[in-house]
Parts: sequence; structure tokens; C-alpha cells
Amino acid sequence: MRPEVRTNSLFIDGSWTAAEGGGERIVTNPYDATELATVAEASTADVDRAVRAARAAFDAGGWAHAPAARRAAVLTATADALQEHRAELARLETLDTGKTLAESRYDVDDSTAVLRYYAALVTTEAGRTVDTGRADAVSRVVHEPVGVCALITPWNYPLLQITWKLAPALAAGNAVVAKPSEVTPLTTVRLFELLQERLDEAGAPAGTANLVLGGGAVGAALAEHPLVDLVSFTGGLATGRSVMRAAAETVKKVALELGGKNPNIVFADADLTTAVDYALTAAFLHSGQVCSAGSRLLLQRGQHEEFITELARRAERIRLGDGLAKGTECGPLVSAEHRAKVERHLAGALAEGAVLRAGGARPTEPELQQGYFLRPTVLSGCHPGMAVVREEVFGPVLTVELFDAEDEVVALANDTPYGLAGAVWTKDAGRAERVAQRLRLGTVWINDYHPYVPQAEWGGFKQSGTGRELGPSGLREYQEAKHIWRTIDPAPQYWFAD
Repeated sequence: MRPEVRTNSLFIDGSWTAAEGGGERIVTNPYDATELATVAEASTADVDRAVRAARAAFDAGGWAHAPAARRAAVLTATADALQEHRAELARLETLDTGKTLAESRYDVDDSTAVLRYYAALVTTEAGRTVDTGRADAVSRVVHEPVGVCALITPWNYPLLQITWKLAPALAAGNAVVAKPSEVTPLTTVRLFELLQERLDEAGAPAGTANLVLGGGAVGAALAEHPLVDLVSFTGGLATGRSVMRAAAETVKKVALELGGKNPNIVFADADLTTAVDYALTAAFLHSGQVCSAGSRLLLQRGQHEEFITELARRAERIRLGDGLAKGTECGPLVSAEHRAKVERHLAGALAEGAVLRAGGARPTEPELQQGYFLRPTVLSGCHPGMAVVREEVFGPVLTVELFDAEDEVVALANDTPYGLAGAVWTKDAGRAERVAQRLRLGTVWINDYHPYVPQAEWGGFKQSGTGRELGPSGLREYQEAKHIWRTIDPAPQYWFAD
């Protein structure tokens, strides 16, 4: 693929533009480190222009007060465009992130489903009537858009994560400024091209949707900007804390999804073949670069050694390669820097006494030497005192801990600062429900791992974040509740004497 030079890749106030200071960034393919594109790198001045454009568009009211059906039509038309360009978007996502083409196709389809879900949901919004207890007064609660929303997304699921935020934000009538990860911005740029055509057709104000590209300085400028009303951020815990601190200065609304250290609990009565198969998917999908990855395997003693042996055997057979190539099961990590970080976690785990059962090294195949690959890794002999068990590695590293009883495994699973997701594997339905109820997690799967639907809320407990994406609550994040009271035939009260 010939590198594309796309310096006019900021979308501000209805126009594609270069960065004010001429900043640029090279985007690379993690499979072989080749250049994919050169894009603009926004300055803080560009951020200010984008936010002010969004502010003006929102305050003008053309989108905020548009009929819900009109806003829904834009989302539906954008969803149709994603499907029309499905092959193009999936290929671009694979080139940018390294994930397999099959995964990228799922991402396009899931993004489409999210747009369609919020298009349907927003047309059912009617507010509610409140009983005042008085015949001469009526009262109702309505939901209105928050205002200007900054949408900051991570590098692992660029297209999917921006639609999780963009769909409810626009459905509610907000104006937005989006910032994808500087590492993987390409599908977000393409999405905005498709979206803007539909917004223009609907007569939305020029600054309704804006796009800025860049790294941490750009995200910080958005979080700090006094004209931004809400910041929605998905990413790492340290950056999430910085976003909260910055937003606190102007008391912005904040929605955060900050990852997890997710337990995959397998009781001894679970079917071994099935549970092993799902444990592999839970841990190694997209090379473990998934916020909900089942990176902590909690095995009940009994069949545990047979389980670990089979798990390690299958992990060693996972085929690494180019995400575009047929037969590839796992792609690379996103960058050399990220691979080095994962390798430091691995070295620390071994130094703390973990036992290497599979992987643990870079692949030796000549065709993989230019990319950022690391073999899927299984570590046994782990315990909660290890850093690799407590910290989010965000790579193809699976730790194995053992337990005896139900109370013990609940305590183990909850012994983490995170609380995003996890799973329980057992044939005992009563036990499955008891454990699921006691887990401090935003999502619990029983005898499954990873599925989600746009209709169900997504988010975490504890330091996995605040607020929820998806479902009806995902729309509410981008709305303010307003109470309107009307007295039908007002007369003097004479609370104070005449």
C-alpha cells in the first residue's frame, strides 16, 4: 500500500483543514512497521477552533432542537454508509490496528448496529409527566442535550469506540469534537467523511461534528477547555485520572471507561474442552488488547493441571501473521513501545515466580520480524500479590490462579481495583447466579465470554470508570434532565402581607 499523505485531516466547522502550525504525524502498520499515511497533528489552537465551532453550532439550536426523527435519519443513513463501505473500512481497520480482517468486519457490523440502535431509541423519547397533587398545575421531566461533548477514544477499537460515543451524543442533539488515538486514526477520519455528508444533507450547522487528531496534549486541551460541557474518555487509568482532574476545574460531566483486570472463573464441573476454547478467546482476541480481556484465569482445583496443559498446547498453536492474510488468528501488538511494555510485565512476572507454560517470547518466523509480535503467553503459579495479576497488561498474557471454594474465588475475583467484566463457568445454574451477583463487575458472562449488544449497558465498577455506554443509560450520559412546572391559572399567594 502506497502511503497516503492526508494533511487536511482535521474537520473543523464544516471544512477539512491542515493543522494551524503545520503539524503532521506518520501512521504505521504494526504488522511490518511500514508507513500507511501522514495525517495532521492538531495544535491547541486547532482544538480551540473546533470547540468554538461546536459551541456556536450547538447554541444556534439547529441540531439540538431538530426533530428526533431528523437526527435519527442521519444516524441511519450513516449506518447504511458503513455497510456500503464495509470492505474498505474493515481493511483500513486491519492495516491500522493489526487485528484480523474477520475481527475488523465484526467491528464495522457492530458499529452499524450501535448507530441503528440509537436512531431507533431516540425517537421513543417523550419525557414523563409528574403528579403534582394539584389540579391547577402540570409538571413534566424532559431530557435535553448536554451541549458540547469531547469524545476521546483508544487505539484498540477505533471505529467501534467512536460510534459508541458519537451515536448517542448526536442522537441526543449535542455538538461534538472527537479525538481518536494518534496511533490509529484512519477509520475515524473515514467515518467523519461519511457522517458529514449525511449531516450536510440534513441541514445541520457546520460545527455540529468536528474532528481533531493528535496525542495527549490534544486530549488535555479538550478536557480543560471551558466551553466543553462533557468529556467521554476511553483509555488507561492514569490518563483517565488526568481527564477527571482537568474536567473538575469547570465541573464538566465526565464519562470514563478505564479498562479492567477481568476474572474468568472456571469451576471443576465445567466442560473442559469448551472452557479451554473460550479461555483462549477471552485472553488472546486482538492479541489481548481488549479492555474486557479475560486475562485472569481462576481455575478450581481438580482438573486444573489437565486444563492448563491443554490451554498451553492450544496457545502454542495460535497462528500469528498479517491480519489481511487468510489463516491468521492473531495479529501484532499496536506498536514497538507497547510490546516493550508487555515484555516488561512478563519479565516481572517470571521474576516474581510465575511459571511459563506457553509463549513468552517473540516469534521466530522471518516474515514476522518487522512487526510488533509477541507469542500468546500462559503463566501458571500466579497469585494476587503479583503485579502481572493486579495491573492491566493489555497484551497476550494470561495468568492462572487456583482456588478451592466458591467464597474463595469470589474474594479472589473482587481483589482488584478494577471492575469491568468477567465470566463464570459451571453447570450449576444456582452457583452461577450466586457468583455473578457477588462479583463487583459491570458485565458478567455465564458460560460465555465477550458478547455484547447495543441494548445493554457497558461500563465498570470501582476504578474501571464512571457512567455507562450503550443501552438507554448510554443516551442519558449525553442528556440533562429538566423539570418543567406550569401553573394553569396563577393567582396571588400573599405569602407576604400586602
